[in-house]
Amino acid sequence: MSGDSILYTIFLIFTGATVLATIALYARQSLLIAYIALGLLAGPHVTGLVPDPALVADIANVGIIFLLFLLGLNLEPADLQKLLREATVVTLLSCSTFAILGFAIAKAFGFSTLDSTVIGTTMMFSSTIVGLKLLPTSALHHQRMGEIIVSILLLQDIIAIIALLLLDGMGNDGSATIEVLGMLILLPTIAGAAYFVSKYVLTKLFLRFDQITEYIFLATVGWCLGIAELAHAVGLSHEIGAFIAGVTLAANPIARYIAESLKPLRDFFLIMFFFGLGAGFDLSAVSAVILPATALALVAVLIKPLIFKLLLQREQEKARMSGEIGVRLGQISEFSLMVAVVAVSAGVISDHASMTIQTATLITFIISSYWIVMRYPTPIAVDEKLRRD
Repeated sequence: MSGDSILYTIFLIFTGATVLATIALYARQSLLIAYIALGLLAGPHVTGLVPDPALVADIANVGIIFLLFLLGLNLEPADLQKLLREATVVTLLSCSTFAILGFAIAKAFGFSTLDSTVIGTTMMFSSTIVGLKLLPTSALHHQRMGEIIVSILLLQDIIAIIALLLLDGMGNDGSATIEVLGMLILLPTIAGAAYFVSKYVLTKLFLRFDQITEYIFLATVGWCLGIAELAHAVGLSHEIGAFIAGVTLAANPIARYIAESLKPLRDFFLIMFFFGLGAGFDLSAVSAVILPATALALVAVLIKPLIFKLLLQREQEKARMSGEIGVRLGQISEFSLMVAVVAVSAGVISDHASMTIQTATLITFIISSYWIVMRYPTPIAVDEKLRRD
């Protein structure tokens, strides 16, 4: 069967994932690592069973959209407002620290000032996927830990979007500043409009047809993807749009039912995301960047948790919870991969710098997910005592 068939690719992903996941569980390893390993093996740089990883990239991104939507469903606007000051302080201080560390490491390995600046920028962000996929919603999310993690990641996503717009502008007509200002104006506008429609239209529809589960499912998915696409159309990310869609539904009486019903759909797309991450990675190019990439990865995995812990304790959070939040945010983000791609396309950084960012990100995904799964409660924990959804 042709390797560029989407049906064949899905068959390969889920059959292969079943086999590797079974092996991983017996070996007491993280399932996320199994999905990435499958992508590496099946991708164009090893066996070539999936010659074009881009075939599943857009579909896989839907998983991130649903992930942010579900998290928004568990956070009412009042909760976010209470955390805004603390999350802003922690996010800005941590991002500044990580950017300086990344810049210094890149310069130490001989990268140009511009390359080092972009590398430093990619170090600012933690992974929404790893941080939230491994967060048990029923056990932690309604507590302060989940609220803090979501708030920090949301602010990081906004900073990442600004960085992407600026990089894209450097490679085009330089109009990025205007786009950023427009984005900051449109964000509260979309949030306000979504809240109005949710309260005065969707809520009434759900109450009227709450016995028809198929309609509830259809309307929910349509709402999530609709607001996500609207946000993307005005220069924001699909993820921020999905989060807004979830938050505006959080006060709905059936929000918990919606969250539970969409979890299998979310997991379907997230498996494809991690497969695509591994499939798009070129192992043959790793040797040229392994030293700087490893140095950046170790800073992300070891220093990020410490910085987050200190900053959160400074905001009067408990030491134990601050430490766990730091570990859950101790990696480089999938947004960093996007920054690397955009920067190369715009001619801002070298291919060598881009590959360094990609390698460092993948290393942190593997180490961080392994650390979290083995030590803290997660939905995919190997130890039954730690397995919580």
